Parts: sequence; structure tokens; C-alpha cells
Amino acid sequence: MTVFRRDGLRAAAAGVCLVALFGAVGCGPDTAPADADRSGAIQAALDDVVRGGFPGAQAVFTTDAGDRTVTAGVGDITTGAPFPVDARVRIGSNTKTFVATVVLQLVAEGKIELDAPLERYLPGVVHGNGNDGNRITVRNLLQHTSGLPEYLAGGDPELRAERGTAQLEVNTEAVRWRRYDPAELVRLAMTMPPQFEPGARSVYTNTNYILLGMLIQQTTGRTASAEITTRIIEPLGLRDTGFPVAGETGISGPHPVGYQEIDGARVDFTDLDPSWADTAGAMIATGSDLNRFFRALLDGKLLPAAQLDEMRRTVPFDRMPEAGYGLGLIHLPTSCGKEVWGHGGSIPGFETRNGVTADGLAVTITVNQLPTSEENAELVQRAFDAAVCSG
Repeated sequence: MTVFRRDGLRAAAAGVCLVALFGAVGCGPDTAPADADRSGAIQAALDDVVRGGFPGAQAVFTTDAGDRTVTAGVGDITTGAPFPVDARVRIGSNTKTFVATVVLQLVAEGKIELDAPLERYLPGVVHGNGNDGNRITVRNLLQHTSGLPEYLAGGDPELRAERGTAQLEVNTEAVRWRRYDPAELVRLAMTMPPQFEPGARSVYTNTNYILLGMLIQQTTGRTASAEITTRIIEPLGLRDTGFPVAGETGISGPHPVGYQEIDGARVDFTDLDPSWADTAGAMIATGSDLNRFFRALLDGKLLPAAQLDEMRRTVPFDRMPEAGYGLGLIHLPTSCGKEVWGHGGSIPGFETRNGVTADGLAVTITVNQLPTSEENAELVQRAFDAAVCSG
């Protein structure tokens, strides 16, 4: 979920520094010329992001040699504290890739069929107002071709519900602190008619991944969070990754403040109950953990070849015409022509853009405020492109 507003706010940039966790330290005098050129291009792109109105920005690079981190701006406007190197942030829709991976593992185990109707697994859940689980497949949910209505509000200029709908406005105090369960979110969606016929096109819709979380629980007898933990997080040693537990509204460990612009004012939106996002976007992670997950996924360490191939079969992506959406995985365009697969996520307070190149370089860009305009969003995209092409 990304929201754009026309009036961007500007934030003063604090000190910037490259923190190198392998190789030479970018702020020091002994950096090799090629490394210095690459670091300079990345630093310049992040500086542009901060000058464009974001409080802070961070790029995390992961290769076989380890991690390195570049930061700009601040993690806390009030104190001037920098963006923490090992910052934990809300990763929004990157959650979808974790969910899709578990679903495809269950497909590989013969417990779910990709092209089976959802009604087989969740009888009676998708019905009413023209919605019909008999006509929607598991694949439709994974690639956003179900046509199901969206339970979340969104769009330009604010997170406002469509007139006459029950969509949730997530930047309101009422939704921010309320606890929701997945079935309730689906029931909200079912009060609205479908957006289009199943399979007719692809429109990114969070309802799809709430249902996939319910599908995982129905199939395994355990929550999607538990399955993601035992199947992905623990085997990969992602110590800073997970779902908030019920009632947990803060972010533990080092983290920047997450800001949201509401009615022209910048608000500290770090703490919230993310249950409204659930398996569509509630997870927390660090940039390095995200990089490790996506590298492992694309290296074939989490899925058999057949299921990974299915994951990379794309349809046109309505939110980025140059990209393609697979099964919880996005084929991303780059100015340098590099092959990149990843996802990205937006949630009030944070936006991440991430991907892995064919040669194994993983990059995550994080900003601690959602874009406030198309121009802001383009700055973040350019920073990601610079990181991938120069990193």
C-alpha cells in the first residue's frame, strides 16, 4: 500500500556516513577508488531522498562477503539520532513474499493445488455481493488476479475509503489501535462487489493475502505466523524478523521513528496495532534479514525448482507498468538492465524497496515515512536503482 500526497515536506539532513561491515570504511581515506565511486553514487541518491522531504533513508547491501549499510538523514527528527545500522522496521507487503513461499511449500508437499478453487479449502468464506470462492483459485490470490474487493482504503491524496464502502482508513486513530482478526477483514471485503472477473486482469489487492494466511492455517492447523517462523525464519537464522504478537504495538530493538503525514502535519506513527495488515503486511525485519530471505528464496533454498519457476511466472503489474507480478514476487525494472527480483512494502511510518540481482547482490532501501507525492516516490525508486546498478 503506497499513498501519495501533492504537498511534500522537507526535512533537514543530519550527518551522513557509510558504515561498512565488510571491506573498507567508506568515510575513511583508504577506500578503493571503485568502491568510493559506487559509494558516492549511492550516498548521493540517498541524500536526494532526504532533501526531497524524507526524514531518513538507509540502503543495506548483502553479498556472500557480508553486509554494508549506507544512511542519510535522521532516524529521529526530535533527537537528531541517526538511522540505526541494524534498524528494525515494519516491512509492509514484503510479508506477502513470506506468505507466498509457505503456500508454495505446501503446494510442493501436495497439500494445496495452485489451480484449485479457494472454496475447496475455505468453504463459505468468499461469498456475497457477487464474490464466489468457487470461481477463484489459489493462483488468483497469489498473483492478484482474483478480482476480489479491497478492504483497505488507499490512494492519492490520502488514505480515504471509497465512498459508500466499509474500507479501513489505516491512518485514523480508531483503526490504528484496534485489534482485527483475519476473518473480520475478509467479511469487510465481502460487503463490496468484485473489482473484475477472476483472471481478467491483475489488480494488487491486500484481501488476497489475508485469505492466503487463512488458507495456511486451515491447511496446517497452525497460524501463518507460526508456519513462517518454523519454515523460513528459524532455518535461515533471521533473528530480527517476525510477526508482532497479539497486542504488541511497538518495535523492539533498534529502530527509527516512523512518520506519517496526516492533514499536512508529520506525526510519529511508529507504534500501532498492525493486525489490520496481518498476512498482507504486518511483519517486522531488518534490511539485512530481508536481503538474506530473498537471496535464499531465489537461490532455491526454500522452494523446489518447479515452485520457484511458478513464482517467477508474471502477469502485468498495475502499480508498476514496467514490472511483472509473479506469485508474491516482482520482476523489477532497472536502468542498467540488471535482472532483479524482489517485492517491497509500504505501511504508515515506513517504506522498503528491495531486490536481488542475478549475481546475488541483495539490496534493501528503507525510508521512515511514506512518500507524500509522486516526486517523492520517484526519489526512492531512483535510490533503489542506484543501489542495484552501482552496488
